[in-house]
Amino acid sequence: MASMNRVFLAGNLTRDPQVRHTPTGVAVSELGIAVSERYTNKTGEQVQTVCFADVVVWGRQAESCGQYLKKGAPVMIEGRLQFDQWQTPEGERRSRLRIRAGRIQFLPRGPRQARGPTEAGAVASRNGEPAETESAPF
Repeated sequence: MASMNRVFLAGNLTRDPQVRHTPTGVAVSELGIAVSERYTNKTGEQVQTVCFADVVVWGRQAESCGQYLKKGAPVMIEGRLQFDQWQTPEGERRSRLRIRAGRIQFLPRGPRQARGPTEAGAVASRNGEPAETESAPF
């Protein structure tokens, strides 16, 4: 049976990235993202809903997120769903579903704000280095 686990989200960070390092020195960053949806319901009323998701980023990409991103920053995240299960010291079973980012694109904020590295559309690739962006050959 074929299966697919792919997630694409565009939204704004709900908090500053928290960067930690594993005992072996690998960086890991946890992000929160809010994704808004606007639509008109059956009565013609404009409705806005917000979906919040937790995201985990690993390696040099995690370091880039910690260095360049702040709460409110617009991002595009490509990744997969990851289901974690663990047991607390008190013996309670816990679980959570979050996104494991494979790629994060730092999106522009808006025309009035200065454009720095996070706002110029830079892309953090799988290895955390800014990805090369090429023009279409036509």
